[in-house]
Amino acid sequence: MKKRPPSDPRKRKGLIIVNTGEGKGKSTAAFGVALRAAGNKMNVFIMQFMKGNWKAGERKSFEKLGDYVEIIPMGDGFTWDTQNPEQDQKTARKAWDIAVEKLNSGNYDLVVLDEINYVLDYGFFPLDEFLQAIQNKPPHVHVICTGRNAPEGLIELADLVTEMRSVKHPFKDQQIPAQKGIEF
Repeated sequence: MKKRPPSDPRKRKGLIIVNTGEGKGKSTAAFGVALRAAGNKMNVFIMQFMKGNWKAGERKSFEKLGDYVEIIPMGDGFTWDTQNPEQDQKTARKAWDIAVEKLNSGNYDLVVLDEINYVLDYGFFPLDEFLQAIQNKPPHVHVICTGRNAPEGLIELADLVTEMRSVKHPFKDQQIPAQKGIEF
């Protein structure tokens, strides 16, 4: 029997990818994959769970790829700054419901769940519900989950896990503020 080459489409499957850890670059890495996918005429959906409507450079770029990339910022801002955890929970639930609909629609080749690991870490909705949705996704759909503190269940389910480690950080180590085009 002839062995199929690794690029054979019959051997392909939608990967579950996790970018986690204390270091910077988790979302940036996911956006790089989204850019690569769009460049290959793949349809991409990005749900931003924490980043609200503030002007982020990635959104401006993805708007130019509108034929292939849909991005929705649903967050109320960074949850660690919140004064209203109940509202954050409602917003996260609404974002998750939209993301699950997009995930299961079959219209996307890649779904990026930006900062979902925070949502799961804060317990904004049940981890079991999340894991079941990811396990039951259409077989061709790749999923990238970003954010610190990825839950062990997601790490076990994932095909690829990258942990970003902070060695030196401009703000924490040198009090250099966030830079336009680099952090946002």
